[in-house]
Amino acid sequence: MTEDEVRRRAFAMPLTSPAYPPGPYCFVNREYLIITYRTDPAVLEKVVPAPLKVHEPLVKFEFMKMPDSTGFGDYCESGQVIPVSFKGESGGYQHGMYLNDHAPIAGGRELWGFPKKLGDPDLRVVKDALIGTLDINGMRVATGTMGYKHAALDKKTIFDALVAPTFLLKIIPHVDGSPRICELVRYTLQDLIIKGAWSGPGALALTPHALAPVSELPVLEIVSAVHILTDLTLPLGKVVHDYLK
Repeated sequence: MTEDEVRRRAFAMPLTSPAYPPGPYCFVNREYLIITYRTDPAVLEKVVPAPLKVHEPLVKFEFMKMPDSTGFGDYCESGQVIPVSFKGESGGYQHGMYLNDHAPIAGGRELWGFPKKLGDPDLRVVKDALIGTLDINGMRVATGTMGYKHAALDKKTIFDALVAPTFLLKIIPHVDGSPRICELVRYTLQDLIIKGAWSGPGALALTPHALAPVSELPVLEIVSAVHILTDLTLPLGKVVHDYLK
């Protein structure tokens, strides 16, 4: 293989069999359970990187089911998103994510800088409840529950919330262990179709785990619980701040 061929084929690791294909990445029937809760503002200030700013002590714990996604297949995901602003623009900061599928873990980390780790999340309906769970190393670290479709929500309101920008801290080390890339990345969902959105009573329980510290953002008060069904496209991102310059 020539050097020119290496440069032409070098999209992702490994060279001859990349862990994921090039985008765009389309999702059909992506399902969310999002439980928004109030937490300790002092803790939030310690985990959100500048120049992002926190205005309210809120966290969104998300459980997601992705049954049909381009290149990534069928998998589930769970994690915490913190409402923030960047230069006056409101959005969400991805604090931590746990998935059960290698391709979106590798692609998410390498392309955008999603803070993804291996876990065992699930989202399912059991009788009259929507139940989201997250297990790490065989241990239950998060359980979210919501009454199933108690009240329909305005689709325009949900659309506006989902198309708000998301911010990620992308870190890739050099071969000597020093940071080679340390950037704040921004993206916005595209081709969004809200197929349904509902609210209901919600609850969230978090358990301490050394390798999945979701409970370090404690649940002080449940603000809302939302169930969403949607189609969307995840586009590539844009660097908005370089910590190494």
